[in-house]
Amino acid sequence: MEKRYDAVALGELLIDFTEYGLSGQGNPLWEANPGGAPCNVLAMLNRLGKKTAFIGKVGSDVYGRQLRETLETAGIDTSGLLTDPDVHTTLAIVHRLENGDRDFSFYRDPGADMMLREDELPLPLIESSRIFHFGTLSMTHPGVRTATQKAVRLAKKAGALLSFDPNLRPPLWKSPEEAHKAIAWGLGICDILKIADNELTFMTGKTDFDEGAALLQAQYPNIRLLNVTAGAGGSYCYSGEKRVFVPAFCLGGTVDTTGAGDTFCACILNDVLENGLEGRDAAGLQSMLRFANAAAYLVTTKKGAIRSMPEAERIREILA
Repeated sequence: MEKRYDAVALGELLIDFTEYGLSGQGNPLWEANPGGAPCNVLAMLNRLGKKTAFIGKVGSDVYGRQLRETLETAGIDTSGLLTDPDVHTTLAIVHRLENGDRDFSFYRDPGADMMLREDELPLPLIESSRIFHFGTLSMTHPGVRTATQKAVRLAKKAGALLSFDPNLRPPLWKSPEEAHKAIAWGLGICDILKIADNELTFMTGKTDFDEGAALLQAQYPNIRLLNVTAGAGGSYCYSGEKRVFVPAFCLGGTVDTTGAGDTFCACILNDVLENGLEGRDAAGLQSMLRFANAAAYLVTTKKGAIRSMPEAERIREILA
């Protein structure tokens, strides 16, 4: 089948309510930022000139309409975005901690993103993608888990590269064991992995990145490109016997770290689309990480994610 899309992603599309200061009466002010890891990835890929499409569900409410309009403005194909007439759009409250990290509270019991069924999957869309990207928020409940796993298997059968980001959010799981099982399933089928430092420790028990990555490479030989992100600690890439580290860009001006990891992930996928997976030397992998780190830094200097993705020219300015 003709590959009409560079990347298709399936998963959550939601509103991130992020606190930005206080009102004149001393009440917290919240900004309704369009978000959801899979669409953050697609938005950055679109910035880099790639053709993308999203598969998921929103509610028939003001936030669902906002999200659909946001994706259309970003250039993401929304033919696979469904509207649930009964369940509201998922909301996330993002609390910024003093150390710069974030704490999430979700209004999702249920949320529209959980309601996607396997019989609703747009099969031609899935089959026509060069890369299929997914995470675990679409595997927290049985129905949407079945839909996600069917879509992933179909994409694999159609010859797409599979990209996986665990995007662990503990409050959304009934138990750590369920989360561990879902992440293990993704690790066992993906070609490209982007995993955060805390997720690597969660899955391997290792705080040393080299040791953790080695364990994953041994247990899941299907992973051909393994990338570990450590925030201000930089990023690591493991490909076969090659190991590359690139420091983070710490240039000041950070206002919101939401979407930094997704921006990084998108830049890795963009590099794979342009240069392939095989035969990569250390210099090429280092260049890939530098570009991804620069883009991830830039998105932290603005509020939100989907609407804040940097242009390629701005990324090159940082690199220069």
